[in-house]
Order: sequence, then C-alpha cells, then structure tokens
Amino acid sequence: MADPYQTLGVSRSASEKDIKSAYRKLAKELHPDRNKDNPQASEKFSQVTNAYDLLSDADKRARFDRGEIDAEGNPTSPFGGGMGGGFGGRGGGRSAGGPQGGFRAEDFQGFGGAGEPDLGDIFEGLFGGRAGGPGGSMGGGFQGRRPPPPQKGADIQYRLRVPFTDAAVRADQRITLADGKTIDLKLPAGVEDGTQMRLKGKGQPGPGGAGDGLVTISIDAHPFYRREGDDVEMALPITLDEAVNGAKIRVPTVDGPVMMTIAPGTSGGKVLRLKGKGFTTRAGSRGDQRVTLQIELPGDTADLAKRLEGWKDGGNPRSDLGV
Repeated sequence: MADPYQTLGVSRSASEKDIKSAYRKLAKELHPDRNKDNPQASEKFSQVTNAYDLLSDADKRARFDRGEIDAEGNPTSPFGGGMGGGFGGRGGGRSAGGPQGGFRAEDFQGFGGAGEPDLGDIFEGLFGGRAGGPGGSMGGGFQGRRPPPPQKGADIQYRLRVPFTDAAVRADQRITLADGKTIDLKLPAGVEDGTQMRLKGKGQPGPGGAGDGLVTISIDAHPFYRREGDDVEMALPITLDEAVNGAKIRVPTVDGPVMMTIAPGTSGGKVLRLKGKGFTTRAGSRGDQRVTLQIELPGDTADLAKRLEGWKDGGNPRSDLGV
C-alpha cells in the first residue's frame, strides 16, 4: 500500500488541519457519486479514506512514523513489539527464591548424601524444627516457594481490510502473519466494521507458549451500496419510460445481478425489497437489500417537452407536506 502521506499529497510535518484539508479536497474530487463512470476513482477514494484514517489518529500516525506499523496498520516487526513477560529461575534477575528472597527447595538439591552434613540438624537449631517434613516444609513454617508459571508470549495486533461485498457474503480472506505465513480466514456471522477475531497461538512466542493473533476487521466503503444494520441499501436510477410503462430490469446485489419488476406508474422514491440479499446476521440468516428508485430524465428533454406540450398533471404530490 502506498505511503499515506503521498496518498494525501502532504509532507510528514503536515499539521492535523493540513491533513484534514487535503482529505476533504480529494474525497470531494473522487467521491463515487461524482465518478459513476470511473471505477478507478472508487479505488482511489478508498485509498485516500484509509490514509486519512491512519494519519488522523495521533497514536497510529506516531507509530507509523516510527516504523512500528505499515500503511495498513499492521506491525512491521516480525514479533509485533517488545518481548512480553520474562523468564523466572536462577538466570533472570532476583526472584522470590533468589539470594534475597529466602530459600527454595531446589537450592538444596545434592545435600544430605553420604559424607554431607545433615541440614535437618542445622534447621532444627536455627528454626526449632526438622527439614524435609511433609509437603517439603522445613519445620516451624519454613517452606520452599514454587517459581511462578512461565508466561505466554504477547498478542500481536493485525488490521484486515475487507471489501464490502466480501463482508456481506462472508468470503474467505487471506492474511499474512508476522512470521511470514499466510492463512485464510472465515469471517464470522454478523461481521461488522471493528469486529475482532482471535487466532489462537499466532502471537509472539514465549516460555509458556505463544500468544494469540488479534485481527480487527475494517470493511471498505462501496461506490453505491450502504449498510444499514444487516440490510444493504442502494439508489437505483430508472428511466421515465420504465417508471410510466413498467419494466423488468437487472439490479446489482452483493450476490450478483438479479431481475426485478418495475410496476407501471411507479413513482421516484419508491423502495423495493430483495429478500436475503443483505449481510449475514449473528443467527446465520441474511438481511435484505432495499432499493430506492430514482427517476432520471434524459439529458436532452426537448423531445419530451414537445410530447407533453399542452398536458398538465392536475395532481399535487406535495399535499402530504401541507403545501
């Protein structure tokens, strides 16, 4: 992915105001509503939006500038950050059983054999009891202390961009992990922007086992679809002839085009529903696609005006508005 500063056309020293101004200018130029015949503009619009998402977040921008994350927001370090946890035992600092933290049972291994002093006598003299009693206690409440269990490695954070239609139909997504391995992910039912998936054992290695990979889903915007809950909404242009006389037309959906019937005399703004063409719900069913019809007049209305010459519509479409 391109450098977000280059994508927005600003310098690395740009202020928040400069970044916001550059984004607004580019978003206005590249917005899908203004570039319906230019599919490349939609891709550039998505790139500009993602660049702004990263640079407008002060923490993410600082981490990117330090080289800790890439333009996608994923860690650049092969281990996703500093080592988490530490090793207990004799080689790693002063533990509860170290020189200043009392005695441990393993510190006395090897004593008590032939020709070696009887430590029981020593502890009996010092603490009034015998060593090596039940449970490893050493009389008088003196007891060996177990080292803490080894810690797991740290988790690694990932950010996965998912195309809008892929999220709707839960298409498998491929992600490259910090160790260079690539896996395919099955999106969960009810997936939405910000959904987090946990990959067991795909984090940083550690003495107690590897941590987990935490994948945060980021769903891309779409040129003409919009999500509303589990439903997908879109505006569908139709001709005046199709509205007046009715027609069977092809309608795009996240699952591919389908045929839809327009009844004769259909008004602009009417909403039609395509069942089961939305996002997958948490229960596993599918939402719907709501299609709002928009009547578009031809670019040259001279012939239409001539055909309507002398005809007036006596109705009042604004009566419900009180005017």
